Amino acid sequence: MNYLQAEKISKSYRENPLFESLSLTVEKNQKLALIARNGAGKSSLLRILAREEEPDSGMVNTVQGLTIGYLRQDPLLYDQLEVIEQVLFSLPHLSNAIKNYEEAIYSGDPALLEKSILEMDRLNAWDCESRIKEVLSKLKIGDLTQKVGELSGGQRKRIALATVLVPQPDLLILDEPTNHLDLDMIEWLEEYLGQSFITVLMVTHDRYFLDRVCTEILELNDKTLYRYKGNYQVYLDKRQERIEWDQKQADKAGSAMKKEQEWVHRMPQARGTKPKYRIEAFERLREESKKEYQAEMGDISLMTRRMGKKVLDLYDLSKSYDDLLLFRDFSYKFQRFEKIGMIGPNGIGKSTFLSIITGALQPDSGRIDVGTTIKFGIYRQEGIEFNPEDKVIDVVRKIAEEIDLGPGRSMSASQFLELFLFPRSVQYGQVEKLSGGEKRRLYLLTVLMTNPNFLILDEPTNDLDILTLNVLEDYLLRFAGSVIIVSHDRYFMDKVVDHLFVFEGGGVIRDFPGNYSIYRDHKEVERQQALKIAPPKEKKVKPKTESAKRKFTYKERVEFETLGREIAALEEEKRNIENSLSSGVTPPEELHRMSLRIGEVISLLDEKELRWLELSEVEE
Repeated sequence: MNYLQAEKISKSYRENPLFESLSLTVEKNQKLALIARNGAGKSSLLRILAREEEPDSGMVNTVQGLTIGYLRQDPLLYDQLEVIEQVLFSLPHLSNAIKNYEEAIYSGDPALLEKSILEMDRLNAWDCESRIKEVLSKLKIGDLTQKVGELSGGQRKRIALATVLVPQPDLLILDEPTNHLDLDMIEWLEEYLGQSFITVLMVTHDRYFLDRVCTEILELNDKTLYRYKGNYQVYLDKRQERIEWDQKQADKAGSAMKKEQEWVHRMPQARGTKPKYRIEAFERLREESKKEYQAEMGDISLMTRRMGKKVLDLYDLSKSYDDLLLFRDFSYKFQRFEKIGMIGPNGIGKSTFLSIITGALQPDSGRIDVGTTIKFGIYRQEGIEFNPEDKVIDVVRKIAEEIDLGPGRSMSASQFLELFLFPRSVQYGQVEKLSGGEKRRLYLLTVLMTNPNFLILDEPTNDLDILTLNVLEDYLLRFAGSVIIVSHDRYFMDKVVDHLFVFEGGGVIRDFPGNYSIYRDHKEVERQQALKIAPPKEKKVKPKTESAKRKFTYKERVEFETLGREIAALEEEKRNIENSLSSGVTPPEELHRMSLRIGEVISLLDEKELRWLELSEVEE
């Protein structure tokens, strides 16, 4: 079934065409990922498909009654609202359905009540509040009365996610859903979206997330949409084949054009005697040969400052905020050229740690000794505030007119910008015209061009497109200096880092020898071992195998039998309430009481059925 169909849609931004005459179909249960360079129009395309924005031309059609959940890259939240209020405020259709139902109860109008009940059924709104609490608990948001303005960036992103997941829409359109989420949340979300009945169209730079959720990739390039069936590796292979084919066609067109040009440039009277179709063919060849096939970012290897033997020594560093202990007595001696990844939940102290080692923040205790040859290059999570009225090239020229590439090599500011995919037409435009991802790329450029030998990168992958990430990864692998990276992009971390600083909480930072995937496998082994029930040492009892099922305890047998009776009674009560609600003869006061009770019954059923399923796995 076709859920959504876009036909020949076009969009320009400030006279700059983003895409032209694009057509796209999203079918039920499809899981699509959209890939493009920053500034190519990904977010604009998603807004148009989500009916948040109109195209300049073309149309978007959806199947009748289709519900869409749209997650913006920068969600609009209200600081003054409580968490539960924000979620309800973001779900006006559910809130209105509940409000209309309550008004119908008090009105005593059977026709109005029947209509409101049908709407509650259609939106599955009976257990709305319990569903909100369930999703927020999965997203590790516990305090529903906390003000939105008090939340961290990661918590705000999770609130926004809840607003699109709670209604269980037919189609999810997600713009960078993993930004600002910690690794546990990303893994939970990819498992949730991977379910077969969910239809997804998303933009993401997280390649593991893309691979594990999506089965088809759309690439927006040169104002054209290309479609690839398969995972990320299949996409890379097929895309390279397409680029090579396009380049061959452009080369052929260029050769043919030279021959035709000789003919076209002859005397006017000779041209006038030639067939018109040949002149038209020449014009087509000229356009084909002029077609730009965007190359990847070039080699961004820059000269790295000489690094002495002493890099950075940390002695017994500790830091707390009130009762929150971030780390205690942490010591480490950094080696030349090592690349360290930092992982841990949001709010556990990773950014604070980076601020301390670079001198932006003081520790509560401990000492930092920086080598005399060390030059930090710091990319901060919050980014940098550019003057929006500055020209892009002026941002670079304020740092240096010429960029030193090593002995006898240099590059102008304009050439350097081109290397980072800022063509001259963009360089002389204002910074405010850049997309969020392009501003991030410009910020990265300003960090690298200072020739640091110790890079501190706090969430460098947020908002960067996948193609830029590939080049940044290659640059870091060749970088002749030390690197510390905080990132929730597992693919990026696996490719770049040698070992990890794992922030485990309680003031502990663990040095783990390996990348994220190795660490994840190690943690899974630890978890499985912890689940095994070891026999007491004094008893020579053969250890149970993982496949062996344990027996019911007496209390569990009683609980299991009781649950069966309670579930049956609750299901009977639920049926009776539903019959009363739809009968049209129940008094308004009783209807109000029943509408409150049915939510409680549904919540109790979910809880007891889950426990019953857990116990049913145990042998009697």
